[in-house]
Amino acid sequence: MPRASSGVARHRRVSKTLKSARGYFGGRSKLYRTAKESVMRAGAYAFAGRKNRKREYRGLWIIRITAAAKERGIPYNRLIDGLKKAKAGLDRKILAHLAVYEPKVFDSLVALAKGGA
Repeated sequence: MPRASSGVARHRRVSKTLKSARGYFGGRSKLYRTAKESVMRAGAYAFAGRKNRKREYRGLWIIRITAAAKERGIPYNRLIDGLKKAKAGLDRKILAHLAVYEPKVFDSLVALAKGGA
């Protein structure tokens, strides 16, 4: 008996891939083989992009903290070291938020870091 090659499972797989490729240019959205390649590559880029986004945000937070710390007369590395010695459990995301939106609180953290160093 020949093997079934056009059953429900295959139809669902093809439909799922073509649905994922909707909006792609030309045959990438209409032809299964090229759509599959495009969807696989898009998935790989999306996976890598989620990792890169974390790196980029951390860099942005460090830039913001550095700028705010320089305005207050303390370098970034001394600020972070002083906060660690003072056991202020704040990460860079929170520090960057405070530097931008809560400058008075950030001033008190700088004073704490200067005293802890």
